[in-house]
Amino acid sequence: MAPTSVSPPRAAGRTRRTTPLRRPARRRHSPGRPRRSVLLTVLTALVVLYALVPLAWLLINATKTQPSLLNSFGLWFDGHFALWDNIRQTFTYDDHIFVRWLLNTLLYVVVGAGGATFLAVLGGYGLAKFAFPGRRAVFAVVIGAVAVPGTALAVPTFLMFSKMGLTDTPWAVIIPSLISPFGLYLMWVFATEAIPDELLEAARMDGSGEVRTFFTICVPLLAPGIVTVLLFTMVATWNNYFLPLIMLRNADWYPLTLGLDAWNKQASTVGGQPVFHLVITGSLVTVLPLVAAFLLLQRYWRSGLAAGGVKE
Repeated sequence: MAPTSVSPPRAAGRTRRTTPLRRPARRRHSPGRPRRSVLLTVLTALVVLYALVPLAWLLINATKTQPSLLNSFGLWFDGHFALWDNIRQTFTYDDHIFVRWLLNTLLYVVVGAGGATFLAVLGGYGLAKFAFPGRRAVFAVVIGAVAVPGTALAVPTFLMFSKMGLTDTPWAVIIPSLISPFGLYLMWVFATEAIPDELLEAARMDGSGEVRTFFTICVPLLAPGIVTVLLFTMVATWNNYFLPLIMLRNADWYPLTLGLDAWNKQASTVGGQPVFHLVITGSLVTVLPLVAAFLLLQRYWRSGLAAGGVKE
């Protein structure tokens, strides 16, 4: 006899089938399309205007003559385009003193910023990959040095250099520029993440010395961090004003910042020569090397910002 299936008893009365309330479907964000934010767009536009308007003002007014600067609107071109004449006058005025200031600035940047980057790379690599007594103390000193502004050390540095007879010489600007606590800290952090310890152990097992390992293996891996530190130190040295102001008295050793300030004071003095158009043109020429450096090195910088973002 075949077994009969027994159905469960039905509840007494009629049961009302209720349908759950449907919630409005949320608009899903597709991973390929970035989210739009009106507030973020407005803030970004304001930041862009804040950064580009002074540059536009500088570029527009560098095309004007001295009388046109006093009689025309600052954010619009004048009828006479005098950019090339202003550049020629800037480089030839006062026995080519602007060329001397430009060469001085290049000297301070190449020796000072380049040396600061080299020392920061060496120190950051050593602190990141070698264990030695006092490492924590060095870390505390570096962090403390980052918190101290450079202007606070300018006067003590001047007193010390005056005792040594180094004031009013290029060394008074170059030697303080060789120390970059922030660059050292940045390279320390970057070297810790960018160079695996297993890679160094494999190189040592293959018989590679420490110097060869550093220059052939570690330096290519540290290239994004090196470019970042180089940009920071280069901009800081190029725009350095207060330290040369208290260290230098001879105008032949002025950087561009002090030289343009001297021209600006000369233009604002009663009875002084009308050189305000040269101040504006010289400021434009001063900005161009920094813009070119950022454009040339940005691909290394962008790769460094993304380093360590994806873990395999």
